Amino acid sequence: MSELMELFQYSFLQRALIACLLAGIACGVVGAWIVVMKISFIGVAVSHAAFAGGLLALLIGQPVVLISFLFSLIACAVLGPISDRGQLHPETSIGILFSSTLGLAFLFMGMLPEGRSQGLNLLWGSVLTVSTGDVSLLALTAAIVILITILFYKELQSVIFNRELARAAGIAAAPFFYLLLFLTGATVSTTLKSVGGLLVFAFIINPAASAYQITFSLKKMYGLSVLFAVVSGWLGILAASLFNVPAGASIVLVSSLIFTLSAIFSPKRKLNEKQE
Repeated sequence: MSELMELFQYSFLQRALIACLLAGIACGVVGAWIVVMKISFIGVAVSHAAFAGGLLALLIGQPVVLISFLFSLIACAVLGPISDRGQLHPETSIGILFSSTLGLAFLFMGMLPEGRSQGLNLLWGSVLTVSTGDVSLLALTAAIVILITILFYKELQSVIFNRELARAAGIAAAPFFYLLLFLTGATVSTTLKSVGGLLVFAFIINPAASAYQITFSLKKMYGLSVLFAVVSGWLGILAASLFNVPAGASIVLVSSLIFTLSAIFSPKRKLNEKQE
């Protein structure tokens, strides 16, 4: 126990814990939007676009968050109208974009000269190496996500449950839908370094999906999703510190375990079994 307490005296570990707290807040709320709207595949495409952007940033020597965010915006700009207007079947378009961004990611990875280890860190995540600047960006993202959720709670609630009914009620559904996509891209970009390009989507979806299994209330879902995300982050860091394993992978595995337990003890599942 004393050795464990000594670990938490290190500044890098303290920054990692704060980063997971802030990332958990942003990812928990954004994940609730994605799960309720049933647009998980859009989140997959956006996260891989951000990953490709991050690798390009390493290749050309530019800030990772900035370029990954630009790639996320491009992905949202492509997927938003397709999902909103149904010009093509969304899954087809998302599959094309996903495969394209994944191809770009590994192309950029292969082109990295001597910094391939940086690319691997971006792939698997390196929350234990986050800087004060990374923590500040996460704090800003979490604050914006919370502020938007509070200010436009009713409008967002209407849009994420049914955009057609929201339009019928006089709510500008399209702008709010694109706002959700924009905030998803921002959250993915700022969380990329902490959790990793191939794992960040799971960190967004798993806690929200766990919360969805437990409650029928959107407000409670927000809270539980954030709680599960933060707990996943902290337990994942603890496991990484004790067993010398990748932190990003540990975080996602903990979140998967939480989802499994939530699904097993879900009141919704028991209700469905009684109805059958």
